[in-house]
Formats: sequence, structure tokens, C-alpha cells
Amino acid sequence: MNNNDLFEKVPISKAYFKLALPVVLSMVISLVYNMVDTFFVAQTQNTNLVAGVSLCAPIFTLMIALGDIFGIGGSSVISRLFGQKQDEEGKNVSGFCFYGAIVCGILVSLIMMIARKPILTILGTNQATLPYASQYYTYMALGATLIIVSLTPSNLMRTEGLATESMIGTITGSIINMILDPIFILYLNMGAGGAAIATIIGYFASDLVFIYLTLKKSKKLSISLKHTHITKNEVISIFTIGIPASITNLMSSFAMAMTNNYLVTYGNDKVAAMGIVLKINMIVLLVMIGFAFGAQPLLGYNYGAHNTKRLKEIIKFDLFVEITFAVITSIILALFTSSFIKIFMNDPSIIQAGTLMLRFLLLSSPCVGITTLFQSEGKALPALLLSIGRQGIVFAICLIILSNIFGYYGIISSQMIADIITAIIALILYKIYK
Repeated sequence: MNNNDLFEKVPISKAYFKLALPVVLSMVISLVYNMVDTFFVAQTQNTNLVAGVSLCAPIFTLMIALGDIFGIGGSSVISRLFGQKQDEEGKNVSGFCFYGAIVCGILVSLIMMIARKPILTILGTNQATLPYASQYYTYMALGATLIIVSLTPSNLMRTEGLATESMIGTITGSIINMILDPIFILYLNMGAGGAAIATIIGYFASDLVFIYLTLKKSKKLSISLKHTHITKNEVISIFTIGIPASITNLMSSFAMAMTNNYLVTYGNDKVAAMGIVLKINMIVLLVMIGFAFGAQPLLGYNYGAHNTKRLKEIIKFDLFVEITFAVITSIILALFTSSFIKIFMNDPSIIQAGTLMLRFLLLSSPCVGITTLFQSEGKALPALLLSIGRQGIVFAICLIILSNIFGYYGIISSQMIADIITAIIALILYKIYK
């Protein structure tokens, strides 16, 4: 079976899971890494350290967001080009995205180091959390390029059906990160800085694996400088789809930073609790994202090939899988919320605060992950509207209004309300643009 058959002829359920399951497994490993990272940071039993690292979470999300411009934007364009049998153009887009990500990473490092103090202030640090947040921030800034670049080949490889190879690269970095976490954080007593260093080394390992597998396994992609010449329209297509995908993560950074700034007035333990809760909530979100990203090349290819019937069947199957998973997982997590939080920190105030926070987030989890189709089809406007909605404009409005009316409870329920409103907007947009 060649790769074209996988996208065009193989039964939808088989093609879907062949592409999606390696991505889901990558996300699960990333989830385990995030859990392990949070676990070892929390084992210091230093609330200010945990809060300091949590305050810097938007910085890491920002880097992922910038990587998505070239990874998701590029994969959307390449999938449609492959569907139109324009393989050489797809190869040039892949080379452009790889080197574009490198340039972007270098610029981010420079900006973050120059604007270090004001950015840490914006993130909500105070006298107690600043030393720990500063350590974590500095190392992450220095390693920005390694993180941003990894998002490009990990996404582009799936456009050629190399989902397993993409998974191998992601898993390699995550495993190395998990091995290094206890060594740097606890045994070498490097605390927050150790957590960041372990993360950077893990991403460096992933980058090396991605480069090797692209050179050895791929027939349609390239990381050569000679394959970087693309048309103006292709550049526009990459950014018109990549930027909305990026904004999704940028808005996540914005939402985290805004939430932390509101929560910090209620105590650093509330910020620490939210940091732990967001990691636990990733159990649902990352797997849903894995299914969504796994299906994206399949959707993009058939959209580019104008195979409308198969495209509609893929959409229905994708929604069924994602919603079913979200409902089942959310119920399980809601029933055992306090037990999950205790794994990280056995602090009564954090357990009490985190339990309510997590249950609010879980209520709206089936509403998440609804922009994938618009990104795959290259429909930039609806993708952009949804990207700036859930954790951007809609979230900000909900947070401001609800916090003023309900105080603390309004803050921790804001994301749930924003998710529900965004889901309604997505349904309206789908009716308009289908």
C-alpha cells in the first residue's frame, strides 16, 4: 500500500487511526512528560517554586505557538499540494518551513533576553516567586530555537503518512526529558532551572531524530536549503493558516497569564493549584489534539483532491471519536479529582482549590478542539475567529465579567463558559462555510 492509497482508498476508520494513533501516543508521552515534570517540581514541596514555574508556563506555550505557524501552517499547505499531485512544490514548502522556524527561534531568544525583566513582571511574578520564575525563564529563552524548530518536522512528516516516524521523534525527546528531570531538579538541586534545562535537552534530542528520519525515510519532504524557494501565494497560505493555529496557543498563553494575574491576589497556593490542574486537564486535551492533528493530513489531502464525499465522512468520524473520548475521560477525572492532585502535592489548600478548578474545566472539555477542519481546508477567517475566541476575546470578556460578579469562583469558571460559547460560534461558522 502506497501513501496515496492511504489517503484516497483505505477505509476511513483504518486510515484515520493509522495516522492519528501515533500522534495520540506522542501526545500521551508528552502528557506523561508534563506530569513527571510537574511531579518532580512539586516534590520540592516549595509552593513558591511551583508557582514560579507555573507563571512561566505561558512562555513555553508561546514557543509552541510560534512553531505551529510553520508546522501546522506548512502541513496544511503541503497536504493540499500532495492531494493535487504537486509533490515538488510540497517539498519546497517543507524546506522553507524548516529554516523559517530556525530564524523565528533565534529572534525569539534575542527578544526574550532583551525584555526579560518587563516580561517577568507581566507574567505576574512577585518577590517570592521571582527567583524561581527567573531561573526557568532564562534557560527556556536560551533554548527557544530548539523548541520552535521541533514543531515543524513533527507536523510535516504526517503529510507523507510518516506518523510513526513523527511519533518516534517526539517520544525520544520526552523520555530523555523524564530521565533528566529528577537528576537536575532533585539530585543536583537545580530546582526550576533544572526543569528548564531538562526540557531543552529533550527537545534537542527530538530535533536530531526528526532530522535523521526526514533524511532517511521521507521521499517528498526536504530540509535542504535548495528546497526553500516557494511562491508568494504559498507563503501567504502558510501564514494565513499557521497564524490562526499559532494564535490558539498564543491565546492559551494569554489566558494562563491573565488567570494567574487574577488568582495571585488570592494567594500563591491558588496559582500553584491552577498550574497542577492545567497539567491534569491535559489528559483530555492532548489526546483530543492528537486525534485532531492526526486527522488533519487526511482532511487536507481530500479537500485538495476535491473528494467531498470522503471528506464529509472523515469529519463525522473525527467528531465522534473526539467527543466520545472527552466525555468518558472527563467523567473518570471528575470522580477522582482530589486523588490526582494529591499525587503532585499533598497540601490541603491546594487540593481543595484544585478540585473545584479541575471540575469546572472538565465540564466543557467536549467543546475543545473544533478548529481543525478549518485549518485543514485552508479557511483562514473562521480558523482565526475560533483561535482568538476560546482563550482570547471570549475568555477575556468572561473573566472580566464573571470575576467582577462572582469573584474567585468567577475566575475559575471563566474558561468553562468561554469553551461553551466558542463551541456555539463554531457551529454557526460551520453552517456558513460548509
